[in-house]
Amino acid sequence: MTYNYGNFDATDYDLVNFRSPQPGQKAPDFTIEVADGGGRARLLDFEGDFLVLEMGSVTCPLFQGRRQTMTGLDEQHSDISFAVLYVREAHPGANIPAHVVQDDKSACAAGLIADGENRRVFVDDIEGTVHTAYGGYPNSVFIINRNGCIVYAVDWNNPTVTRRALDLLKAGKPAALRAWFKPVPPQVSLRVLGAGGKGSMSDFLRGLPHLIWNNLIRRNVRLLLGRKTGVAPNIKC
Repeated sequence: MTYNYGNFDATDYDLVNFRSPQPGQKAPDFTIEVADGGGRARLLDFEGDFLVLEMGSVTCPLFQGRRQTMTGLDEQHSDISFAVLYVREAHPGANIPAHVVQDDKSACAAGLIADGENRRVFVDDIEGTVHTAYGGYPNSVFIINRNGCIVYAVDWNNPTVTRRALDLLKAGKPAALRAWFKPVPPQVSLRVLGAGGKGSMSDFLRGLPHLIWNNLIRRNVRLLLGRKTGVAPNIKC
Protein backbone atom coordinates (compact mmCIF):
# COMPACT_ATOMS: atom_id res chain seq x y z
CA MET A 1 0.00 0.00 0.00
CA THR A 2 1.15 3.51 -0.79
CA TYR A 3 1.29 5.48 2.45
CA ASN A 4 -0.44 8.53 0.94
CA TYR A 5 -3.35 6.65 -0.58
CA GLY A 6 -5.45 8.58 -3.09
CA ASN A 7 -8.69 6.84 -2.18
CA PHE A 8 -9.62 5.73 1.32
CA ASP A 9 -10.27 2.05 1.87
CA ALA A 10 -10.95 0.64 5.33
CA THR A 11 -8.49 -2.17 4.64
CA ASP A 12 -5.70 0.43 4.46
CA TYR A 13 -5.65 0.14 8.27
CA ASP A 14 -5.20 -2.88 10.47
CA LEU A 15 -8.16 -2.09 12.69
CA VAL A 16 -7.65 -5.18 14.84
CA ASN A 17 -4.03 -4.78 15.93
CA PHE A 18 -2.83 -1.34 17.02
CA ARG A 19 0.90 -1.74 16.51
CA SER A 20 2.24 1.22 18.45
CA PRO A 21 4.52 1.78 21.43
CA GLN A 22 2.61 0.97 24.60
CA PRO A 23 2.62 2.47 28.12
CA GLY A 24 5.93 1.80 29.79
CA GLN A 25 7.85 1.92 26.50
CA LYS A 26 10.07 4.64 25.11
CA ALA A 27 8.31 7.18 22.89
CA PRO A 28 9.95 7.46 19.45
CA ASP A 29 11.65 10.82 19.04
CA PHE A 30 12.34 12.64 15.78
CA THR A 31 13.49 16.03 14.56
CA ILE A 32 10.73 17.19 12.23
CA GLU A 33 9.09 20.23 10.69
CA VAL A 34 6.97 22.60 12.75
CA ALA A 35 4.00 23.94 10.79
CA ASP A 36 3.65 27.41 9.31
CA GLY A 37 7.31 28.39 9.20
CA GLY A 38 8.26 27.13 12.64
CA GLY A 39 11.46 25.52 11.44
CA ARG A 40 12.41 22.10 12.77
CA ALA A 41 12.29 20.78 16.32
CA ARG A 42 12.51 17.59 18.31
CA LEU A 43 9.14 16.00 18.90
CA LEU A 44 9.90 15.30 22.57
CA ASP A 45 11.41 18.68 23.34
CA PHE A 46 8.50 19.98 25.42
CA GLU A 47 8.19 22.15 28.53
CA GLY A 48 5.20 20.69 30.38
CA ASP A 49 5.10 17.84 32.86
CA PHE A 50 3.61 15.68 30.10
CA LEU A 51 3.12 15.89 26.34
CA VAL A 52 -0.28 15.04 24.86
CA LEU A 53 0.39 14.09 21.25
CA GLU A 54 -2.59 13.62 18.93
CA MET A 55 -2.54 12.39 15.32
CA GLY A 56 -4.72 14.32 12.88
CA SER A 57 -5.47 15.74 9.46
CA VAL A 58 -8.06 18.15 8.10
CA THR A 59 -9.95 15.33 6.33
CA CYS A 60 -10.33 13.21 9.47
CA PRO A 61 -13.84 13.72 10.94
CA LEU A 62 -12.80 12.21 14.27
CA PHE A 63 -9.89 14.61 14.68
CA GLN A 64 -11.89 17.62 13.53
CA GLY A 65 -14.83 16.76 15.75
CA ARG A 66 -12.61 16.57 18.84
CA ARG A 67 -10.54 19.69 18.27
CA GLN A 68 -12.66 22.03 20.37
CA THR A 69 -12.54 19.71 23.38
CA MET A 70 -8.81 19.08 23.01
CA THR A 71 -8.17 22.82 22.74
CA GLY A 72 -10.16 23.27 25.93
CA LEU A 73 -7.95 20.71 27.65
CA ASP A 74 -4.88 22.61 26.49
CA GLU A 75 -6.26 25.82 27.96
CA GLN A 76 -7.14 24.14 31.26
CA HIS A 77 -3.74 22.51 31.78
CA SER A 78 -1.06 25.18 31.60
CA ASP A 79 1.47 22.71 33.02
CA ILE A 80 0.92 20.21 30.18
CA SER A 81 2.20 20.50 26.60
CA PHE A 82 -0.14 19.65 23.73
CA ALA A 83 0.79 18.95 20.11
CA VAL A 84 -0.69 17.62 16.89
CA LEU A 85 1.24 15.42 14.49
CA TYR A 86 -0.08 16.17 11.00
CA VAL A 87 -0.28 12.85 9.16
CA ARG A 88 -1.67 11.68 5.80
CA GLU A 89 -5.14 12.75 4.74
CA ALA A 90 -7.59 10.27 6.24
CA HIS A 91 -10.21 10.84 3.53
CA PRO A 92 -8.64 12.60 0.55
CA GLY A 93 -10.88 14.02 -2.16
CA ALA A 94 -10.79 16.34 -5.15
CA ASN A 95 -10.45 19.49 -3.01
CA ILE A 96 -7.96 18.10 -0.48
CA PRO A 97 -6.13 15.28 -2.26
CA ALA A 98 -3.46 12.94 -0.98
CA HIS A 99 -0.09 14.56 -0.42
CA VAL A 100 2.34 14.10 -3.28
CA VAL A 101 5.22 16.23 -2.04
CA GLN A 102 6.14 17.63 1.38
CA ASP A 103 4.84 21.09 0.47
CA ASP A 104 1.35 19.58 0.09
CA LYS A 105 1.45 18.31 3.65
CA SER A 106 2.92 21.54 5.00
CA ALA A 107 0.19 23.57 3.30
CA CYS A 108 -2.56 21.44 4.85
CA ALA A 109 -0.95 21.76 8.28
CA ALA A 110 -0.73 25.54 7.83
CA GLY A 111 -4.42 25.52 6.90
CA LEU A 112 -5.16 23.78 10.17
CA ILE A 113 -3.47 26.62 12.06
CA ALA A 114 -5.32 29.20 9.98
CA ASP A 115 -8.53 27.44 11.01
CA GLY A 116 -7.78 28.23 14.65
CA GLU A 117 -5.66 25.34 15.87
CA ASN A 118 -3.68 26.67 18.85
CA ARG A 119 -1.70 23.57 19.72
CA ARG A 120 1.78 23.12 18.32
CA VAL A 121 1.52 21.35 14.97
CA PHE A 122 4.30 19.07 13.78
CA VAL A 123 4.39 18.00 10.13
CA ASP A 124 5.43 14.43 9.46
CA ASP A 125 7.54 13.69 6.39
CA ILE A 126 5.93 12.60 3.15
CA GLU A 127 6.62 8.91 3.84
CA GLY A 128 4.88 9.05 7.23
CA THR A 129 7.95 8.01 9.20
CA VAL A 130 6.81 9.40 12.55
CA HIS A 131 3.18 8.41 12.06
CA THR A 132 4.17 4.82 11.30
CA ALA A 133 6.40 4.70 14.38
CA TYR A 134 3.36 5.66 16.46
CA GLY A 135 1.07 3.02 14.99
CA GLY A 136 -0.27 4.75 11.88
CA TYR A 137 -3.86 5.37 13.05
CA PRO A 138 -5.66 8.60 11.97
CA ASN A 139 -6.60 9.88 15.44
CA SER A 140 -4.60 8.11 18.13
CA VAL A 141 -3.35 9.85 21.27
CA PHE A 142 -0.24 9.38 23.40
CA ILE A 143 0.68 10.96 26.71
CA ILE A 144 4.45 11.07 27.27
CA ASN A 145 6.27 11.95 30.48
CA ARG A 146 9.45 13.98 30.97
CA ASN A 147 11.52 10.81 30.81
CA GLY A 148 10.34 10.24 27.25
CA CYS A 149 8.17 7.29 28.28
CA ILE A 150 4.62 6.65 27.14
CA VAL A 151 2.26 6.63 30.12
CA TYR A 152 -1.03 6.49 28.19
CA ALA A 153 -1.81 5.36 24.65
CA VAL A 154 -5.05 4.82 22.78
CA ASP A 155 -5.76 3.95 19.16
CA TRP A 156 -8.79 6.29 18.89
CA ASN A 157 -8.96 9.48 20.89
CA ASN A 158 -11.82 9.77 23.35
CA PRO A 159 -11.37 13.28 24.81
CA THR A 160 -13.42 12.52 27.92
CA VAL A 161 -11.10 9.64 28.79
CA THR A 162 -8.02 11.64 27.80
CA ARG A 163 -9.14 14.27 30.31
CA ARG A 164 -9.48 11.62 33.02
CA ALA A 165 -6.08 10.20 32.14
CA LEU A 166 -4.46 13.60 32.62
CA ASP A 167 -6.19 14.08 35.98
CA LEU A 168 -4.93 10.69 37.18
CA LEU A 169 -1.39 11.19 35.93
CA LYS A 170 -1.15 14.63 37.50
CA ALA A 171 -2.33 13.09 40.77
CA GLY A 172 0.52 10.55 40.60
CA LYS A 173 -1.71 7.62 39.62
CA PRO A 174 -1.57 5.29 36.59
CA ALA A 175 -4.07 6.02 33.82
CA ALA A 176 -5.55 2.52 33.63
CA LEU A 177 -8.65 3.49 31.67
CA ARG A 178 -10.88 2.08 28.96
CA ALA A 179 -11.31 4.53 26.10
CA TRP A 180 -14.47 3.55 24.24
CA PHE A 181 -14.70 4.38 20.56
CA LYS A 182 -17.22 7.17 20.09
CA PRO A 183 -18.14 8.46 16.62
CA VAL A 184 -18.59 12.16 16.02
CA PRO A 185 -22.04 13.60 15.17
CA PRO A 186 -23.08 12.99 11.53
CA GLN A 187 -23.06 16.72 10.77
CA VAL A 188 -19.34 16.85 11.58
CA SER A 189 -18.58 14.04 9.16
CA LEU A 190 -20.73 15.66 6.48
CA ARG A 191 -18.92 18.98 6.88
CA VAL A 192 -15.40 17.52 6.90
CA LEU A 193 -15.93 15.05 4.07
CA GLY A 194 -17.79 17.66 2.04
CA ALA A 195 -14.82 19.98 2.33
CA GLY A 196 -12.56 17.19 1.12
CA GLY A 197 -14.36 17.21 -2.20
CA LYS A 198 -15.49 14.55 -4.65
CA GLY A 199 -14.44 11.07 -3.59
CA SER A 200 -13.99 11.85 0.08
CA MET A 201 -17.59 11.09 1.07
CA SER A 202 -18.15 8.17 -1.30
CA ASP A 203 -14.97 6.37 -0.20
CA PHE A 204 -15.93 6.86 3.44
CA LEU A 205 -19.46 5.51 2.92
CA ARG A 206 -18.12 2.50 1.05
CA GLY A 207 -15.91 1.61 3.99
CA LEU A 208 -18.44 2.54 6.69
CA PRO A 209 -19.77 -1.00 7.41
CA HIS A 210 -16.18 -2.21 7.92
CA LEU A 211 -15.46 0.74 10.24
CA ILE A 212 -18.62 0.21 12.29
CA TRP A 213 -17.92 -3.50 12.75
CA ASN A 214 -14.25 -3.16 13.68
CA ASN A 215 -14.34 0.06 15.72
CA LEU A 216 -17.77 0.60 17.20
CA ILE A 217 -18.65 -3.06 17.82
CA ARG A 218 -15.67 -5.42 17.73
CA ARG A 219 -13.20 -3.06 19.39
CA ASN A 220 -15.54 -1.95 22.17
CA VAL A 221 -16.52 -5.54 22.99
CA ARG A 222 -12.85 -6.54 23.10
CA LEU A 223 -12.17 -3.59 25.38
CA LEU A 224 -15.05 -4.55 27.66
CA LEU A 225 -13.75 -8.09 28.08
CA GLY A 226 -10.10 -7.15 28.41
CA ARG A 227 -8.11 -5.95 31.38
CA LYS A 228 -6.65 -2.45 31.30
CA THR A 229 -3.38 -1.76 33.08
CA GLY A 230 -1.43 1.45 33.57
CA VAL A 231 2.08 2.53 34.47
CA ALA A 232 3.42 5.01 36.99
CA PRO A 233 3.36 8.61 35.71
CA ASN A 234 7.08 9.07 36.47
CA ILE A 235 8.21 5.75 35.00
CA LYS A 236 11.67 5.49 33.45
CA CYS A 237 12.01 3.29 30.39
